[in-house]
Amino acid sequence: MKRNKTHIHWYPGHIAKAERKLKEQLSLVDCVIEVVDARLPLSSRYDNISGLLNQKPRFLLVNKADLVDKNELSKFIEFLKEDTKTAVIPTTSKNSKDMNVIVKEAVRLAEPRIQAIMAKGLLRRPARIMVVGLPNVGKSSIINKLTKSSKTKTGAKAGVTRQQQWVRINPQLELLDTPGIIPMKQEDQERAIKLAFVNSVGDNAYSNEPVARELLNILNDKQINVFKEYYNIPPEQELTLENVALSRKWLIQNNETDNERTAGYILKDFRDGKIGKFILDNL
Repeated sequence: MKRNKTHIHWYPGHIAKAERKLKEQLSLVDCVIEVVDARLPLSSRYDNISGLLNQKPRFLLVNKADLVDKNELSKFIEFLKEDTKTAVIPTTSKNSKDMNVIVKEAVRLAEPRIQAIMAKGLLRRPARIMVVGLPNVGKSSIINKLTKSSKTKTGAKAGVTRQQQWVRINPQLELLDTPGIIPMKQEDQERAIKLAFVNSVGDNAYSNEPVARELLNILNDKQINVFKEYYNIPPEQELTLENVALSRKWLIQNNETDNERTAGYILKDFRDGKIGKFILDNL
């Protein structure tokens, strides 16, 4: 990927604010669920996650697993297990089949801190967890999934701002009902552009046309063929923004291709999983 074609702009003020809020939230919980995007299982992670979370126990949920090839994802899951030395669970917000596995792992990771509290003479309390991740990896959908049948909020805890609410998942577990946003502080533009593909970067940080062109440029041969089939582009033609526009007859005056409109549709179709099941990272 050529890094001089487009540039993703970070906003230091937003980063500092996100860091402060995340630190406040982390002080309240016993363990953390880290959410990553299955389409970018490596690029949607935060490099220094252990340091950022102050060594708080955690495990990974690889969300939006329904948008990628299952067999390909299994290779990344094995890599992440070995790399992070934590549990790695593929998931989707569309069903709750893995709920028990997620809750059981959260309770298990929180138990050492619960035992430490009890050793000080305090009564056992439910484990307290939170969901963290980069923007738009599906943190809120995971929270909604976990709390779908558990609507009882337990209110603010001592020393906690009124906005911080807890939801009782079961007698052993409480979930902070607001997601922890990991601030994007990467200077790696290749990763930043990949995050833009899946809308994990604010719209104000980039323009659709150059990002859509980058998406088409990084596809492997198999993915290119799937894109061509979806947009009815003949196999002998190159996969370009202009050829997609011509195929769909997205034209402006003088029969010029409407590149901005085309870029918007390509990004939306990809993000919605309409084109195919793609993982854009490489092991």
